[in-house]
Amino acid sequence: MAKTINIIGTKIDNITLDEAVSTILKWIDSHDTPRYVVTPNVDHIVRLQHDNEFRNIYQNADLVLADGMPLLWAAKFLGTPLHEKVSGSDLFTKFCETAPRNKCRLFFLGGNPGDAQKAKEVLVRQNPGLLVVGVYCPPFGFEKDEQEKKKIVELIKAANPDILFVGLGAPKQEKWIYEHYQKIKVPVSIGIGISFSFAAGTIKRAPVWMQKAGLEWFWRIMKEPRRLWKRYFVDDMRFFGLVLKQKLL
Repeated sequence: MAKTINIIGTKIDNITLDEAVSTILKWIDSHDTPRYVVTPNVDHIVRLQHDNEFRNIYQNADLVLADGMPLLWAAKFLGTPLHEKVSGSDLFTKFCETAPRNKCRLFFLGGNPGDAQKAKEVLVRQNPGLLVVGVYCPPFGFEKDEQEKKKIVELIKAANPDILFVGLGAPKQEKWIYEHYQKIKVPVSIGIGISFSFAAGTIKRAPVWMQKAGLEWFWRIMKEPRRLWKRYFVDDMRFFGLVLKQKLL
């Protein structure tokens, strides 16, 4: 299979979850240059069609992982199948399982108020020896506050983590990472959306059977209909037409 595949102009690395974790651990071990990982879903792919800043971030990412079954369906339809879905939430959980054996230092940035701290407590219980060296939930609108942005950079640098998980939602988390990853000099930074809330248990993730069936979006919209209905039923519907257009070209 191809090492990367193209879905509507977005190149996606065709690797498994285990291979993604292994790659990140190698980067941490080498500590040669700061890197960052993005995990596109349908919403990201659609946004990339018109958001030039977001597209530039994706083009410069060190690893691009398929977050969502619809991307796997699209890849298969286009004749370039992907090995498996590698969501930000799965990558976060898997890395926390692996981190104690590799003595990795983690920092959690963002999430709903209190969720990153609770996620830390839950994950440390589940993974004895997990070293979370920092947790910080910035206030709403922090990205417009230069003092707050400076404070966050200083907090992260002082904690000296090996990997930074950022849960600010897309595209805010990716844009924050791209603006700061060279300054903070953390070996690897990853945007993981709502994953702190999933780990904390404050938002329940879809059952595994729904995840495998590609129905996680339906579960999410049932939980947060007001916030998510337009994204899934209006904005993201463009994805399927764009995939068909690519197939016919």
